[in-house]
Amino acid sequence: MRWRVSHLLQSFTEGELKKVIGTLMDRSSRSRRRSGKSSREEFLEKSQESTQRTKRAKRRRRRLKPCSLQEVEVTVGELGLGYDSDETLLFRYCSGRCTAHRRNYDITLEHMRRAGLIKKGRRDKVLYSPCCQPITYEKDISFLDNNSRYHTVQEVSARECGCA
Repeated sequence: MRWRVSHLLQSFTEGELKKVIGTLMDRSSRSRRRSGKSSREEFLEKSQESTQRTKRAKRRRRRLKPCSLQEVEVTVGELGLGYDSDETLLFRYCSGRCTAHRRNYDITLEHMRRAGLIKKGRRDKVLYSPCCQPITYEKDISFLDNNSRYHTVQEVSARECGCA
């Protein structure tokens, strides 16, 4: 963002730049007159809003835990694999952030996307951070469906998670 603003300002002539700054100052003084607050009061109010936003962002980041194994009890039918069974099992999955594992590739890709050097297509989803995903899976899961047929399914539940 800062790069774009800097690039934009460099494209103005000195006269145009003076007009832009003058217009911004006029708008600022008009809004101050409307609110009836001094510039010091406005500054304090805005800094307080900024602090609140920062606290919210910190709380949000705290909630996003590092990549780890989570578990939930579900029925086989709830797995979405097309089996009709009420048998329950402990489904383990991977969830969390992987920012500590970012490589130079991830940092470069993020920078290029933000600078507009890589365009995002409608179907493209460029990720510039590693994903939390299973490294190993639990052994096969065997169960009886509601018609008393025996089934075995592989690689359903995670055993260990990692960033890749």
